[in-house]
Amino acid sequence: MAHTSTRREQLHDTDQELVARAIENKRAFAAIVHRYEAPLLRYIVRLGCKDYSAAEDLLQEVFIKTFVHLNDYDSSLQFSSWIYRIAHNEIVSYFRKERSRPSVLIKGESDGFFENIAADAGLTEFAGQRHTVKEIQEAVNRIETRYREVIVLKFFEEKSYEEISDILQIPQGTVATLVNRAKKKIKYLLEKV
Repeated sequence: MAHTSTRREQLHDTDQELVARAIENKRAFAAIVHRYEAPLLRYIVRLGCKDYSAAEDLLQEVFIKTFVHLNDYDSSLQFSSWIYRIAHNEIVSYFRKERSRPSVLIKGESDGFFENIAADAGLTEFAGQRHTVKEIQEAVNRIETRYREVIVLKFFEEKSYEEISDILQIPQGTVATLVNRAKKKIKYLLEKV
């Protein structure tokens, strides 16, 4: 009889263990959904899917594609990078179909986003002191999509450059350059306010 782990045990399992279990027993895929549902939904919404029901539909598509292609997962990559890449592709496809420009949605304190970006970008004098959350959100929304995406991954999703590189399938050096340019663009836009 196969061992079925409890939800508490699954919380401590690595992604690779969850994937291996889900490949063997399709019902075990629920643990992957449980682990990634909230972060992926946040990611989808933060990249600009303003319609919550559309965001949930996108999330369902991400999980369907993940489930269907689980055997194709390359275990040399981080699973989180792989599933975020699937989400990225679904978001790009959605906005291509909708022909709309995504914008970052920020609610409340936004999980320390502004503190993170302000400290990292040298924006301390701008973020939180002279500018409102709305002004900073507008600055983030005004930068080009490729810059906004790395900002969301780096500061909202707290992904490393390596993970961002895997998700966007670009070199780490390019990620660093895009993050640096995005911070400069945000700072420039905030200085103009």
